[in-house]
Formats: sequence, structure tokens, C-alpha cells
Amino acid sequence: QVHVVESGGGLVQPGGSLTLSCVASGNIVRILRMGWYRQAPGKQREVVARVTPGGIAEYAEFVQGRFTISRDKANNTVTLQMNSLIVEDTGVYYCNTYPSNNAWWGQGTQVTVSS
Repeated sequence: QVHVVESGGGLVQPGGSLTLSCVASGNIVRILRMGWYRQAPGKQREVVARVTPGGIAEYAEFVQGRFTISRDKANNTVTLQMNSLIVEDTGVYYCNTYPSNNAWWGQGTQVTVSS
């Protein structure tokens, strides 16, 4: 059984920054591609960024240059550093493998960007 716990969300003004963390049980962070996803109100969940076991990262166009994904295999942690946040970044952020596994969705962490 894999458990994923996301944290670090909150309320931030436009232009601000947040750092999200995801801790996953088992060895999935070490051996599988991991991704951060988000679901905005009224929209489908979408992938924001993903990282390979070797640390190669890819980003959705709408966060390119603003977000950075990284992984810490020793601590089974995946981090999403979010800078220059905009209102459209508001949503619930989730961590999962990439492609995602429906059995491993956590509760997510709410990010609200508002002035």
C-alpha cells in the first residue's frame, strides 16, 4: 500500500512563492517518475511538472520558468518550488507517479493565489 502526503500549500499574493512537499511511502520516489498535478475549481486535473528517477524534469508550458520540481530519494520526497505565482495557479496540488496511479492519489494541498 502506497501513501502519499502533500503539504506546503496556503494563501499567497500574486508574485509570491510557495514550496510544496510530497512524501511517499515505499520506493516509488526512488524508482518511478514522479509528478505534481493540480486541479483548479471546475477544471480537470492536469500535470504541472514531472521528474525522472535520474532527476530530469519537464514542465507544463504554463509553469515553465516559474516552477521547479526536485526529488530527494533518501527521504522519499518530491518538492515543487513555485515562484511568480499568478491567480491562475490556484487549485489543489497533488503528487503522484507519472503517469498517475489512481490508487495513489493523496488529499492534496490547497494553493490560493489572491490579492
